[in-house]
Amino acid sequence: MSEPVRLIKKYPNRRLYDTKTSAYITLGDVKDLVLKFEVFKVVDAKTGDDLTRSILLQIILEEETGGVPMFSSELLSGFIRFYGSTMQGMLGKYLENNMKTFVDFQQKLQDQSRTMYGAADNTHMQTDFWNQFLNFQQPAMQSMMTAYMDQSKKMFQSMQDQLQSQTRNMFTGYQADKPEK
Repeated sequence: MSEPVRLIKKYPNRRLYDTKTSAYITLGDVKDLVLKFEVFKVVDAKTGDDLTRSILLQIILEEETGGVPMFSSELLSGFIRFYGSTMQGMLGKYLENNMKTFVDFQQKLQDQSRTMYGAADNTHMQTDFWNQFLNFQQPAMQSMMTAYMDQSKKMFQSMQDQLQSQTRNMFTGYQADKPEK
């Protein structure tokens, strides 16, 4: 049986209350829960609205302003441009799937290196593998996106052609009454 979702309440004074430990916690404590893979939900204490994503974004913002940022300004600008576009949902799913693949690959790499070299620190070897993986992935993803765009363009053109044909067929034989003089 899985554990119930850990509930954290956010109060109007911006304090976070962990109902499991019956104590106030910080964003740093929430970050620790994420790092421990704990399942939790943050809700507004007054309205019950789910604030989990908002809190996670706050943690990312603190991390981005604190040390070496993970996201470039160009990447963040690209994210913003996708909001409201028809590709918004697709981008989110794409990023989610790639993150899962990235984490799975990292785990397999760590497991293999432990098997081959024991518990010794092999950070340099892992970095080399990651560089090779990323150098391969970028051209592969560009090729996939180009193929997707070509396919989408062809499908859109086909839909337009069908619509024009149906419109022509609808009005064939229809003759407008000419006004009498």
